[in-house]
Amino acid sequence: MSATSTVIHFVLNAQPVSVEVETNETLLEVVRDRYALVGCRESCGQGLCGCCTLIVDGQSVSGCLYPAPFADGTEVTTVEHLDASGTLDPVQEAFIQCGAFQCGFCTSGFILMSRELLDRNPDPSEDEIRNALSGNLCRCGAYPEIIKAVQLAATLRRATLEEVH
Repeated sequence: MSATSTVIHFVLNAQPVSVEVETNETLLEVVRDRYALVGCRESCGQGLCGCCTLIVDGQSVSGCLYPAPFADGTEVTTVEHLDASGTLDPVQEAFIQCGAFQCGFCTSGFILMSRELLDRNPDPSEDEIRNALSGNLCRCGAYPEIIKAVQLAATLRRATLEEVH
């Protein structure tokens, strides 16, 4: 261990992990480089595009700006974990059904942000969806389909909850 490194312990996609990180390393770098979870991507490197979105303790964060040492003791979720049970998450299913992607580069960020929104607000208005996703950029311009996908995902999630009860 170097003078500029530290060992952190956190839960990554429901699995406890420990890793040595440099104090200037980002959580995005750790997730991609150490754990080969490449759904999150660096695009702008400034936290403006949403491609690097990760969920930390239930909150969306820009992984390219989030210092890896800050993840110590947290729970981190990546897009790869959403279908860990072998079934697509309702948000993933809705994005497919609505064709809410073209090149796919931004899709994982939109999916995680949408998931976080629906966890907080199970029935958001179109304006609330637009506001929640305003930190994500789609260079292909699939915004109308993305909005429809989030609305469908809300419906699918409610239907799933009703089946359970």
